[in-house]
Amino acid sequence: MARTIDLNADAGESFGRWQLGHDEELFPLLSSVNLATGFHAGDPRVMLRSVRLAKRHGVAVGAHPGFPDLVGFGRRDLAASPEEAYTDVLYQIGALSAFLRLEGLPLHHVKPHGALYLRMLRDEALARAVAQAVKDYDPDLPLVLLGGTPMEEAAKAVGVRYVREAFPDRAYLSDGRLAPRSMEGALIRDPKEAARRAVQMVLEGEIEALDGGRVKVEAETLCVHGDNPEAVAIARAVREALVEHGVEIKAF
Repeated sequence: MARTIDLNADAGESFGRWQLGHDEELFPLLSSVNLATGFHAGDPRVMLRSVRLAKRHGVAVGAHPGFPDLVGFGRRDLAASPEEAYTDVLYQIGALSAFLRLEGLPLHHVKPHGALYLRMLRDEALARAVAQAVKDYDPDLPLVLLGGTPMEEAAKAVGVRYVREAFPDRAYLSDGRLAPRSMEGALIRDPKEAARRAVQMVLEGEIEALDGGRVKVEAETLCVHGDNPEAVAIARAVREALVEHGVEIKAF
């Protein structure tokens, strides 16, 4: 039986006249997509266009909720309480679901964005609140997360279904965390290197750590960051390399 992996990207992150990413070129290379839901990026027009684009290419659609931080693109750590995180995530899931319903598509998953995602790696109360929001919206809806972290423990505690992901375009530290973007070498911009890392992650279950040694990687989905200037080239290289190694690209 052939090995399968989902290939996802964060997308739909334009807002008004401000354009980000190359979604028209990126979506055909993916099996699932995480669409911004208006708090860190995206707006109602962008959400509708993005849902229709995903439908055209047969790409599964997930919600990508973040902190309410358009100015900082959701990458600033806000002092949100667990209750605020819970209601904000529910609100954003509901917003995207309206457009999916219009197009006759199901909501495939939820994946937190940016600083919200990173806070969930260290703040168990907030991680549980987000996981609870996903479960309360739909008990069968998967939460995409970084495996082997407090994020996964929170999902287990709440009892929400979860899917582990890995990042071929981001460097890892030896403790399994993503290297901070401020660190030299944290962002992988070379498509060939990202493709090599993707194959290693899927077939070997580990990758070199930026601070030395190797780190285990368990993943059912690989993420390409849509705001990376090389996102399309990286997604294409990753997809081609995986297929060459006998891996089928398919939504989880």
